[in-house]
Amino acid sequence: MAATATYPPPPPYYRLYKDYLQNQKSAPEPPPPIEGTYVLYGATYTTDDVLPSLEDQGVRQLYPKGPNVDFKKELRALNRELQLHILELADVLVERPSQYARRVEDISLIFKNLHHLLNSLRPHQARATLIHILEHQIQRRKQAVEHIKRRREEAQKLLKESLGTLDGH
Repeated sequence: MAATATYPPPPPYYRLYKDYLQNQKSAPEPPPPIEGTYVLYGATYTTDDVLPSLEDQGVRQLYPKGPNVDFKKELRALNRELQLHILELADVLVERPSQYARRVEDISLIFKNLHHLLNSLRPHQARATLIHILEHQIQRRKQAVEHIKRRREEAQKLLKESLGTLDGH
């Protein structure tokens, strides 16, 4: 029986880093970031962070097109429509179980539209989250500065008292 290693040998490029501890510039530069499109596991991806439209995905859009969409109104309308279609599906399943497929497709279409509307709000959510984090950091830093000022005043007071005590003796 032949002896086998528990772990495979390291990849050959580890030799490029052998002098790294002595000279950090001896290691090769990292590759540049990928820009544009690239293929991974047979699928083509892009580095552009753009939400494809429903039409690009082959899905019918149930809410108005354009930049001035009232998200709150449209999400509520789609939610009501979804509730109605789910009730219709329940009715169809009870009365005509063989005709449920169309209702399921309608519900799927509504879900895809809801999902797309919610994904359209992601950039706004990211900005709002970032603003909240930055405001929280500013508040913490202001509190830290105030704490340092109080401690400095306390230290100055103690120094004056100490000097007064030393001068008095």
